Amino acid sequence: MLEVSALETHYGDAQALFGIDLRIDKGEVVTLLGRNGMGKTTTINSVMGITRGSAVHIRFEGQEILSQQSFRVAQLGIGLVPEGRQIFPNLTVRENLLATANNRLQLSAPWNLQRVLELFPALQSRLDFMGNLLSGGEQQMLAIGRALMTNPKLLLLDDATEGLAPLVREEIWAALAELKAIGLSILVVDKNVNDLLRIADRHYVLELGRVAWSGVSADLAQDKQLQQRYLGV
Repeated sequence: MLEVSALETHYGDAQALFGIDLRIDKGEVVTLLGRNGMGKTTTINSVMGITRGSAVHIRFEGQEILSQQSFRVAQLGIGLVPEGRQIFPNLTVRENLLATANNRLQLSAPWNLQRVLELFPALQSRLDFMGNLLSGGEQQMLAIGRALMTNPKLLLLDDATEGLAPLVREEIWAALAELKAIGLSILVVDKNVNDLLRIADRHYVLELGRVAWSGVSADLAQDKQLQQRYLGV
């Protein structure tokens, strides 16, 4: 579904990514792992066209998207839940969700307001609350719901549970497991490796802008030395 080959990205004279290769197949949950500052967010933003990079190619469903503007990438069917959530603070929960509603891909069972509320029941009683009045967990649910309202084929989720309480994290992981069960492809960034191992198929570990390791969940779970070297605090 998504294929990235030899992605390099600069911020001015500083190079952030050095030849990133990754792929996501249809229905997979894939992770980007690594300590802070290793290039995870830059990779996601480069795929989306928010940060401009160079590459042999970035293909989504076989179509080259490397030179596309970010709104065009979104229209092709990639939904983004950005780092920091970035909900609209002066819109209500309902307005945040409806602002992005679109089924331009003509999916047979599209995401709509009711379906998002079924995934995140906590938002039901907050529909008329302004975004800036929500808790951090509610904002993250709203950010995911907002991305789903675009009816994506691939969801990019940056810092899925960063700073959230344990019970809220469990709600987010349960929602992602449900999205995987219905066949949505997901690329997720998070630091909670044990939670990711439960739902993810494959992993890419980044170190200083390079892929230091990639493999399946069973191999990552068994390699405690690798986890400590690249993911330990």
